[in-house]
Amino acid sequence: MDLKTPISTVIPSLDGPVLQVLARADEGLSGREVHKLAGQGSVAGVRLVLQRLAATGLVHVDDAGNSLSYRLNRKHLTAPVVEFLADLRAALVNRITDELAAWRLPPVHASVYGALARADGDLESDVELLLIRPDDLDANDPLWNEQASHLMQTVVDLTGNPAHVFELSRTELANHLATEAPILNDWLSPTIHLTGLPLHALQREFVVVE
Repeated sequence: MDLKTPISTVIPSLDGPVLQVLARADEGLSGREVHKLAGQGSVAGVRLVLQRLAATGLVHVDDAGNSLSYRLNRKHLTAPVVEFLADLRAALVNRITDELAAWRLPPVHASVYGALARADGDLESDVELLLIRPDDLDANDPLWNEQASHLMQTVVDLTGNPAHVFELSRTELANHLATEAPILNDWLSPTIHLTGLPLHALQREFVVVE
């Protein structure tokens, strides 16, 4: 899955980014605005896409004085599909969160960082997950490792992207914070919280203890 423009996984042409912009917009946009937000193609190319989509009825065109305004026709039969494809990142996060909620050994914290959290990357970018386990749970616990391995396979099945899990104990996290390990910059911002205590709460907790 293209982590920057997920809809391109299914619609690889310029139509994909254009539809993604329209699906996320609450009001009409000019051709130049759509081009700027899509970040791909030329202004002329985007306008050609908008005209083609308008011919299908999926896009409404309104006269906005000196320019035309484009908006997704949310009553169109295919609009729900477009909206789903435009928000694949959220769908992925929800699926991962649902799996974590079913874990018999829940993590102290779980989050997504890296390309998925930054909304950049490409088809080959890793989906990176941070898992913090309780201190009283051994790193070699069979059930814990089975859960983590299954989660990684779930990510691969859902996206086609490689999955990378950085897993450590609560105390190991405290050591990373104490030494100001460089990887903390990746973990702390931007990040998508999945379950358990937020990482910033764990960070504050450690600072108070020290």
